[in-house]
Amino acid sequence: MSKGATPKSGARAVSGARGVSYSTSPLLASKTPPWRSRFLVALVGLAFAGLLGRAIYVQVLHTDFFQKQGEARYAHTMELPASRGRINDRTGQVLAASVAVPSIWAIPKEVDADADKRRELAKALGLSPKELEAKLNPESRFVWLKRLADDETAARIKAIGIKGVFQDREYRRKYPEGEAAAHVVGFTNVEDRGQEGIELAFQKELQGRDGSRSVVRDRLGRVVEDIGEIVPASNGRDVDLAIDSKVQFFAYQRIRDAVAENKAKAGSVVVLDAQTGEVLALANFPSYDPGSRQNLSGEQLRNRALTDVFEPGSTMKPFIAGLSMETGRSTPDTLVDTGNGRYPFQGAVITDTHAHGVIPVRDVIKFSSNIGATKLAMQMQPREMHEMFTAIGLGQRPQISFPGAISGKLRPYKTWRPIEQATMSYGYGLSASLFQLARAYTVFARDGEIIPVSMLRQPHDHEVPGIRVFKPEVAHELRLMLQAAAGPGGTAPEAQVPGYSVGGKSGTAHKQEGRGYASHKYRSWFVGIAPISKPRIVVAVMVDEPTAGVYYGGKVAGPVFSQVTAQTLRLLGVQPDLDVKSQIVANKNAVATEESF
Repeated sequence: MSKGATPKSGARAVSGARGVSYSTSPLLASKTPPWRSRFLVALVGLAFAGLLGRAIYVQVLHTDFFQKQGEARYAHTMELPASRGRINDRTGQVLAASVAVPSIWAIPKEVDADADKRRELAKALGLSPKELEAKLNPESRFVWLKRLADDETAARIKAIGIKGVFQDREYRRKYPEGEAAAHVVGFTNVEDRGQEGIELAFQKELQGRDGSRSVVRDRLGRVVEDIGEIVPASNGRDVDLAIDSKVQFFAYQRIRDAVAENKAKAGSVVVLDAQTGEVLALANFPSYDPGSRQNLSGEQLRNRALTDVFEPGSTMKPFIAGLSMETGRSTPDTLVDTGNGRYPFQGAVITDTHAHGVIPVRDVIKFSSNIGATKLAMQMQPREMHEMFTAIGLGQRPQISFPGAISGKLRPYKTWRPIEQATMSYGYGLSASLFQLARAYTVFARDGEIIPVSMLRQPHDHEVPGIRVFKPEVAHELRLMLQAAAGPGGTAPEAQVPGYSVGGKSGTAHKQEGRGYASHKYRSWFVGIAPISKPRIVVAVMVDEPTAGVYYGGKVAGPVFSQVTAQTLRLLGVQPDLDVKSQIVANKNAVATEESF
């Protein structure tokens, strides 16, 4: 029985499990309210309606806005930079040109690199890790890491292979002549806009007009396709200068060497073509490399030939003699009593370095007599001197296409006191730049006419018309006086050039310091023309604060004039007009006369 009971008990258990009636469960037997299913259907319908409305809003009603948002993430307008025009010298030699170089940029949010790669990147860019992290601010959408980099830097960064860092090509200016032509050509900034010199003066002509290209980039920065029209770039126009790069380079070398030899502060040289008025050279020292401008100082940037003005000293004496002869008050042979070298005048004493006694007007220039110049000047009305100074360009800004040129100082003649008129006759009480003096001396080179000057190459090699200041015969006599002043017994025999006749006037002046003059600070210069028989060039030289023991203009600036003039005349193909042997014999025992200043 025990065996029979077991199956009966199991059968009942199974039968009981199978016999449960789920319909009698209170939970399962309850009816679902009709509103609930309707509510769920309504929710689903509203969701689809919302999605449909949103689709219409995005795709139809505000499609422009969302397209712009999408394009902002993938579409980019690439600038097609215009190539800046070249700056050439008169022979076509390139003084400044643009070359394509890599620039490194990044999308900070996409930069993906570990600490080691970021350190490598910072090192390649020449940045500290902290500076790099500041540039890669995640809130920025775009950042330049290094503009106008060199190819080596670009290659190193590419080799690191950091996602989110890209390269494009931009134009960078190259200056083949370096320091020699820096103050002429100037330079541009990182945006390729002129900052100094010709680069600034002709910014509009040189810059051209940038173009543009609209593209779609992928997340790696690669161009996928072009969208819209391409606007081509319009390259800048070339500028052809009157400068001769060979004359410029030689002038720079000579003034650099003169500054070093005389332990001077600075120096300048200006070379003009006396026929065309073209500026063949304009050099200054100290200078700078326009292609590498780290740690530049104002001393290096100053274009002293145009921006520095000074009292022109004895270089004014030939103009006073010329005005005296032009007005019929004297001739080259008219005698002037310079006495014992001391001349009391209006409570002051005007002095000469040496006592010359009674000398003709021609020797007033040869010996550079302050007393002789004063006595010639005091025969004139102040208005006459003022008009002559104005006619040769003093007190007026030079009319050239170049920034920074200044006018100097020339007070109205009605305010002159007699002592001031006297000192102006030998170059004190007024001021001018070296460039103004060079142009003023075209009066002697061009038979009494002053001519306009130009930094740009002129279309034809012929004489430009000028404005008459002196009669031709007066200018001829003045050239002979200048030749004597630069010859044996004059104040600047060191200015002589083998094979060529030259003439000019040295100048020496104490430098102004406060309201007076520094007793041991000088400025020395020489302005001259060559050849005297048929003048072709005007060369002006200035050396600031020579401290090697010699400071007279004839001894400091005269040799620079000689070297620059000789080289320039040879480069221009001007034939010698003197017998070299005879000239050497004549100058062998030449002794310079110390000029009065």
